[in-house]
Amino acid sequence: MPHKMYKDFQREAVQHINSISGNVPAHRNASKHAYSFSGKPFEEQLAAWDHIWRTTGDFWVRAHAIFFLERHIKKTGTLKQMWPVVMKWQDDVAGWPLCDALAKIYTKILVVAPAKVFAVLKKWNKEDDLWKRRQSVVSLLYYSRTKKDHLPFGKMEPLITSLLKDKEYYVQKGVGWALRELHTVYPKQTLSYLTNHIKSVSSIAFTIAIEKMNTATKDELKSLRKSKK
Repeated sequence: MPHKMYKDFQREAVQHINSISGNVPAHRNASKHAYSFSGKPFEEQLAAWDHIWRTTGDFWVRAHAIFFLERHIKKTGTLKQMWPVVMKWQDDVAGWPLCDALAKIYTKILVVAPAKVFAVLKKWNKEDDLWKRRQSVVSLLYYSRTKKDHLPFGKMEPLITSLLKDKEYYVQKGVGWALRELHTVYPKQTLSYLTNHIKSVSSIAFTIAIEKMNTATKDELKSLRKSKK
């Protein structure tokens, strides 16, 4: 499509989004608005939203781009189609809300294109950008209940381990999140992992990692952690 048309789409979207007042639910509901490009094939709509994402730094505008993606995560072909485009959106992330919103998308694509997505997560795991490091572990599982297929424990564990001593607060929150969800999917292996790494897991990550465990298991790990200090 001509560049001018993309600029028109951007102007249209920004005007609508700026007219919305309220929180995430209000914006999510308003994101169903029919734009002039909403009836176009998926790849053309994706190209329009990609232009809008790249040329508009506003948080809510980018949130609407992700809301668009969320409505297209049920088909394998569509997920594979969006990956080369939306993987680049992580480059523009500078906070946890958009980082975690993209994790919801990335974790779905990980199921249908595991080799391609995992290769990128592995690269992000070593990046200077803290949000890429956070993303490298959060999108491994996101909320594990939202999907039936997960990578093997042994494939995810090294990415988590490499960030155990990361000094960034939000990376540690991400590590805790990943461990919590890992325990949901692989309880025995994760419990063994936490036992073996009890001294290495930060207090931030540890608190999140155990929050869904039963009281007895929590107490056992807390006691072990205290004895190792």
